[in-house]
Amino acid sequence: MQSVRGLHHVTAIAGPAQENLDFYAGVLGLRLVKKSVNQDDPGTYHLFYADAEGHPGTDLTFFPWAQMAPSREGHGLSSEVSLAVPPGSLTFWASRLQRCGVTMSAPEVRFGQQVLPFRDPHGLHVALVESEDSLGRTFTPWDGSPIPVEQQIRGLESARLVERDLVRTTSFLLSAMDFTHLGSENGWNRYGVGEGKSGTYVDVREMPTANRGAWGTGSIHHLAWRVDDEAHQLAVRQRLSDGGSRPTLVIDRFWFKSVYFPEPGGVLFELATEGPGFGVDEDPAHLGESLVLPPWLEKDRTGIESVLPKLTPPRK
Repeated sequence: MQSVRGLHHVTAIAGPAQENLDFYAGVLGLRLVKKSVNQDDPGTYHLFYADAEGHPGTDLTFFPWAQMAPSREGHGLSSEVSLAVPPGSLTFWASRLQRCGVTMSAPEVRFGQQVLPFRDPHGLHVALVESEDSLGRTFTPWDGSPIPVEQQIRGLESARLVERDLVRTTSFLLSAMDFTHLGSENGWNRYGVGEGKSGTYVDVREMPTANRGAWGTGSIHHLAWRVDDEAHQLAVRQRLSDGGSRPTLVIDRFWFKSVYFPEPGGVLFELATEGPGFGVDEDPAHLGESLVLPPWLEKDRTGIESVLPKLTPPRK
């Protein structure tokens, strides 16, 4: 059975785009590797933050739908995204976030890892995780980051899911997605690919009495899982369909190909191919500096640019 390789990207819903840019590129020091638009709503930005080269697995992306109401927490949503940082770096990060006025929770230990949870300016639950595995991941430091290389975020660590019925979701993860149960702790159940190294697992919790969650600013929109290429994608898509899911047809996102499907509890998942990648239409030295549109939207550039808010580089 050919499994997914781990997380490709996580996409969330933000408030005003400039505030989002100031936080993720300015405070957290990620590189804006692609400034584009939501291809299903081209009057809205789609902002991609990652390592210096935009490697799959380092990518946290946002739809800045500032007009939306705040999200409603509950089951059927991914409730938190976590980012991998090098061992011993949380002291640096706690100090930086405090200086920047970020709302933090008390440090935690999860499955033996040191974790610093906080909220971004629009309410998204984020956590920094000291990850030994992150040191061996594909990662290119960004020289333009305000964060020293030795403390820079290495990529996506994981995500949390809240479900009404644990059995339905975890059975799907085990059978249709070929995940492994990696452990349980304090009501959270960890499932992942292979050994569940950094960027290849999720934590799932059952909350049968919770209300149904709803998308809004500060919520995760979907989790994208990495596949090698289109052949790998189609093989996994077929297995998902055989397992009772409802995957879409393959959708060309230009920088990768996508298939979307809900897991049984309602969290939206995606299969995303490794390539062709963000360098296919921009000089790698200048990623994210200009508005980039897929070829089929170029004819609408003037109208799109007229409704998008102007963005300025964040203050470091």
